[in-house]
Amino acid sequence: MTHPIFLDDPYCADAPGRVVAHTAEGGIVLDRSIFYPTGGGQPGDSGHVNWAGGGLDVATTVKGDADAIVLVPAAPLALPPVGIQLQQVLDWPRRHRLMRMHTGLHLLSVVIPLPVSGGAIAEARSRLDFDMPEAPEDPDALEAALNALVDADLPVTEDWITGAELDANPELVKTMSVAPPRGAGRIRLVQIGDGPAFVDRQPCGGTHVARTGEIGQMRIGKIEKKGRQNRRVYLHLDN
Repeated sequence: MTHPIFLDDPYCADAPGRVVAHTAEGGIVLDRSIFYPTGGGQPGDSGHVNWAGGGLDVATTVKGDADAIVLVPAAPLALPPVGIQLQQVLDWPRRHRLMRMHTGLHLLSVVIPLPVSGGAIAEARSRLDFDMPEAPEDPDALEAALNALVDADLPVTEDWITGAELDANPELVKTMSVAPPRGAGRIRLVQIGDGPAFVDRQPCGGTHVARTGEIGQMRIGKIEKKGRQNRRVYLHLDN
């Protein structure tokens, strides 16, 4: 099992770790990881690791067996030996753009309050698929509402509930096709806003910015029909 530092501190971009295993495919498993593994529509992190006598670039990060997080080298170089201490360094500009975009997609699900049937996060353009038989009448109004939530600079916080609590509150789940992660019998909730300024609370295992103002201005792009009941809405970061 790898301890996911990114859940405790998504802003941690440089941290030590110890190699606990290699995978048959040539990946590296650490005891603790700042690298987020691909999941929930969010790509795995990239960066590099350094140790005494060596170093290599990390192309991406994936989930392994038994809650292991696997760093995938960018090239087939010599791996750090099992047991050695090394230093992990994120490609922070890329991670931060993904954090901004992921939080922006949560806001998109607020201004379009319909069930989500799919999604994908990228650095500059992301998307959500909605159970939406008809296209929105006024995309400009949706975009204005979205950026108003950004400008409000709302806090983004997390909490944890049990599986039983989630089952008792099914309205928290917006995704139709992906079940929330239930690691260790509990579910992580990401909340945007609080008190009278509360706007959203939903299960999520991804990384997010601390306040919506950090996202920057967003733009709603193409809205595509992807089926009788489905519309794909693209979201862009403009800076």
